[in-house]
Amino acid sequence: MTTLALIFSVLSAPVVAVRPVHTYSIVARDPSTGELGVAVQSHWFAVGSNVVWAEAGVGAVATQSFIDPSYGKLGLDLMRTGKSAPEALRGLLTADEGRDVRQVAMIDSGGRVDAFTGSRAILSAGHITGENFSVQANLMRNDEVWPAMAKAFREAKGDLAERMLSALEAGEGAGGDIRGKQSAALLIVTGKPTGQPWKDRIFDLRVDDSEAPLPELRRLTKLQRAYNHMNAGDAAIERNDADAALREYGAAGAMFPENAEMTFWHAVALVNMKRLEESLPLFRRVFAMDPSWATLLPRLPRSGILPDDPAILDRILAESR
Repeated sequence: MTTLALIFSVLSAPVVAVRPVHTYSIVARDPSTGELGVAVQSHWFAVGSNVVWAEAGVGAVATQSFIDPSYGKLGLDLMRTGKSAPEALRGLLTADEGRDVRQVAMIDSGGRVDAFTGSRAILSAGHITGENFSVQANLMRNDEVWPAMAKAFREAKGDLAERMLSALEAGEGAGGDIRGKQSAALLIVTGKPTGQPWKDRIFDLRVDDSEAPLPELRRLTKLQRAYNHMNAGDAAIERNDADAALREYGAAGAMFPENAEMTFWHAVALVNMKRLEESLPLFRRVFAMDPSWATLLPRLPRSGILPDDPAILDRILAESR
């Protein structure tokens, strides 16, 4: 049996539609970076566990309404073999006897995009596809939600995450899910695969249960940006690029000056660069936030994270007293 035949045979099995799980979402591509992403909000627990699918260099999928999660995996499988997003979606819909209650959108690494809203999706329901994006919604308070999302995405500035968040917020502002709100998710992957999928995920964030999922998703997105800077700093250390490392650590710390974790490891990096005096104010701030960091510090030389030099450790720990 060929790969396509196997995929279609899986989808051709009858699917019982139990209840509509997912509501409004966006799939999109950043043409300048090749990044691919999906973002969603719903009045359903843990919406991100099934609706959002993306793979670097391949595509992104949102599968919702009376959901069949296999559209995510199989859609990516088809696009990985060279099928365009419209071809992949068309093939899966053809094989699906339950397609009238589905809502699905796909975009591939070339920016080709397509979406489908089944005739029996609960109103208000619809979608709009545009250049490098698709927005789709079902079970909405009104039919202004997805046009507002499309407008916001087209007009928003910033990176792909910012534009997608703006689209979700516009959907909520236009009326959102008629049932209310509960969870949200954002998944963005790099344009080119590294061969290590865990490194390809730039944002992989979920708010599973909240009275205000979109504000929380935005907060987590900012936090992820800061940790992305921390990761870039670590990578610069591996390249022996101290200046780049300190720029990245400094950028993270500027975003969250109250974050002891980021400040602590920035200070540790300074010590390892033989810039002890510069590290001391950072250690002082961390120890004031939480004395547990001073307890942790002497354990680091054993793991090779700090120099095994009692004089250095004593000088740093003096900042905790």
